[in-house]
Amino acid sequence: MSKKLVIKVTAGADAPERCSQAFTVAAVAVASGVEVSLWLTGESSWFALPGRAAEFELPHAAPLPDLLESVLATGTVTLCTQCAARRGIGEKDTVEGVRIAGAQVFVSEIMADGVQALVY
Repeated sequence: MSKKLVIKVTAGADAPERCSQAFTVAAVAVASGVEVSLWLTGESSWFALPGRAAEFELPHAAPLPDLLESVLATGTVTLCTQCAARRGIGEKDTVEGVRIAGAQVFVSEIMADGVQALVY
């Protein structure tokens, strides 16, 4: 079994099922004791801002704020540098615990031994 799971979520309200699946898998992995790094890119970038996850709704899905909180508690949540810049989001704007980093850090994470990467 992989020692670490890196999940890149590219979807937000534009593809709610795909978005919810990514956050759900990340939260379940964290709850199972897996080291998780969740990357917010594309439309999911907005969930790095306070209150934005609470605006997300999908019937029969766990609340996005709860999923995000569980990942932040023991995992890593990263907002893509370019995605943040395109949306005018800075470090001071994000939910506490969310870092901003770029492709170099992502590639470094996914190329490490014992890592499984998923993209939603």
